[in-house]
Amino acid sequence: MTEHIKTEEVESVAKPPRARVDDTEAPAEMLERKKDYLEGFLAEKPEGIAPGAPGGDIYEGVISALKEIFDPEIPVNIYDLGLIYGVDVADDCSVTVSMTLTTPHCPVAESMPGEVELRVSAVPGVRDAEVNLVWDPPWDMAKMTDEAKLELGML
Repeated sequence: MTEHIKTEEVESVAKPPRARVDDTEAPAEMLERKKDYLEGFLAEKPEGIAPGAPGGDIYEGVISALKEIFDPEIPVNIYDLGLIYGVDVADDCSVTVSMTLTTPHCPVAESMPGEVELRVSAVPGVRDAEVNLVWDPPWDMAKMTDEAKLELGML
């Protein structure tokens, strides 16, 4: 069984139109993340939270201030490093921070608590700050956040 293919000779063919960016769907629109119905809900702060309670303005300001203090030997902030054991904000807006150091012989053992006290005292709304340096329980790498472990290549 033989097939015959018909051919037609033409003198010229019109050039096909060139693709233009305007003719396609904008990549930003294609790739843009659709709004999550929880987005607004998760971003909204709960009403009626005391400023010193977790989620309150003063407490969150203190945590932000602690995240700006870095261990001089390790490129991770002291909060994510797990050196902060507790942040207590009293009703009169005085703040007590319980913290430790990686070792008792840490070279910043004398200066780090003072820096923490200064930074926490500078948070708007804080009346005064006190830093309690504790050694029990001793610090270990398990106290680090996943972000800190990732930064140090441990994850």
